[in-house]
Amino acid sequence: MEEKRKRILVIGGVAAGPKAAARARRCDPGAEITIVEEGSFLSYAGCGMPFYIGGMVEKHEELMATPVGVVRDAAFFRNVKDINVLTGTRAEAIDRKNKTVRVTNLATRETYDLPYDKLVLATGSKPVRPPIPGMDLAGVYTLGNLEEARAVRQAVEQGARRVVIIGGGLIGLELADTLAAKAGITIVELMDHVLSTLLDPELSILVERVLRGKGVQLFLGSRVERIEGDGRGAVARVVTTAGSFDADLVVVAAGVRPRVELAREAGLELGETGAIKVNEYLQTSDPDIYAGGDCVENIHLISGRPVYTPMGSVANRHGRVIGDNVAGGRDTFSGVLGTAILKVFEMNIGRTGLSESEARRLGYHVESFICPAPDRAHFYPGSKPVIIKLVADASTRKLLGAQILGPGDVNKRLDVMVAALSMGATVDQLATFDLAYAPPFSTALDPLTHAANCLRNKLDGRARSINPLEVKKRLAAGEDFVLLDVRTPAEFNEVRLPYPNVVFIPLGKLRERAKELPRDREIIVFCKVSLRGWEAQTILESLGFTNVSFFEGGIAAWPFELDTGPRQS
Repeated sequence: MEEKRKRILVIGGVAAGPKAAARARRCDPGAEITIVEEGSFLSYAGCGMPFYIGGMVEKHEELMATPVGVVRDAAFFRNVKDINVLTGTRAEAIDRKNKTVRVTNLATRETYDLPYDKLVLATGSKPVRPPIPGMDLAGVYTLGNLEEARAVRQAVEQGARRVVIIGGGLIGLELADTLAAKAGITIVELMDHVLSTLLDPELSILVERVLRGKGVQLFLGSRVERIEGDGRGAVARVVTTAGSFDADLVVVAAGVRPRVELAREAGLELGETGAIKVNEYLQTSDPDIYAGGDCVENIHLISGRPVYTPMGSVANRHGRVIGDNVAGGRDTFSGVLGTAILKVFEMNIGRTGLSESEARRLGYHVESFICPAPDRAHFYPGSKPVIIKLVADASTRKLLGAQILGPGDVNKRLDVMVAALSMGATVDQLATFDLAYAPPFSTALDPLTHAANCLRNKLDGRARSINPLEVKKRLAAGEDFVLLDVRTPAEFNEVRLPYPNVVFIPLGKLRERAKELPRDREIIVFCKVSLRGWEAQTILESLGFTNVSFFEGGIAAWPFELDTGPRQS
């Protein structure tokens, strides 16, 4: 008697769903596998949509193609994978008792049931649509799918030259980057800083400086009150608490929420984040139903708490685990670090683990350090700076997170930090990593090694440093202290801090001129990147000064006002 074929039904055809189906096929060549997708497009790179809109990706089909250029459409899945795909088909309800899913063909309105032995929910996420009057006007988009991305690109190609982006997160900034050469960009962000869920404020401000330098108008801490039309149903302007801005095109990039309606109505358990709750095998509360991608919550590997982290990379890893398990395997997914990376003009920006703000809210005994460094030997052509912020638990010295940005090579340092955090490394262990060195690729001690050693010195009480935000706060409060600049005269002539309490003494002259400094006032030293600031601290302490520190990152990471150009005599 012929053995019954296992029926694997996948709801969702963008990232986690197709990955799960393809992996299941490799693990079970005889299974009957079906993908149900409400939209028109399959297995596309949603994270590539800003680059398609900006024209860096010429055709939308490239987002759906394999590395050799074969488009992953229904025919591809049928002919190559032996997987049946039903596009333009909406899943309406799950009957867990009878193990069927009611679906509707959106073109014909035909409704019928599909049976399953194992069901995969990869229903993804949906864009947040704030309750703003005018959201239904023509020319207002949310980038919820590839169809909308095509419409936004068409609008730009047809002459939209005033673009308002509502939301200063990852997608909003990537879109600003790709469209700035073609249109005037205005970003309206409710929070006080861009990338507020990724970066601590002192690093967000550095990103804001780059955006403004490229002509992007930023209105932070501002709320959109309404979107107004032109009287013919098309968008004309965006009215905010910071003013009114004319607009030919509006993109709402205010985040996403998990699509959980199907799961909720089937009685599956949702987690505290509002996404579907799954176990380490990515099973839902029904062991025959698995879920992955943007519709589920994950466990954070540092905090151990549930988090919602909708990322294409995570969705694809979910898909592989699910594909194994619906075919009879027992693969597991341990969790996430919230790793993210993006490019904003010449600046590369990445984070992984916990930010300092998050770690403090969670109750960790936090210590951090900001360390700028060249990404490769300073004498090698093409060397560019990176700024690294490491966050650790001062009680255990375990690393908690990292934020890295700059025009230099951020990506490889970020991936090293992912490995370090995944293995539970301490800052001392990070400092001993045998990282590759040759002048075209790194400095003799990699920037991560420098950052780790700086944080070790701070944890050990050798380096007394403070965050630039604290310096700025104390300047604004009018506190009485000396800002001691120990850079070279040439550096001082090029760029300076514009405050009356700045005293300039080059490091090489500090021992002989230390008598010019008051011993009864606090002295905060700075240089270009912090190294000479720390050296100046040790010199002054050796001369009997007792209230000396330096601010981290120096001029290279100072996120506030600077006086540039030759000094006026």
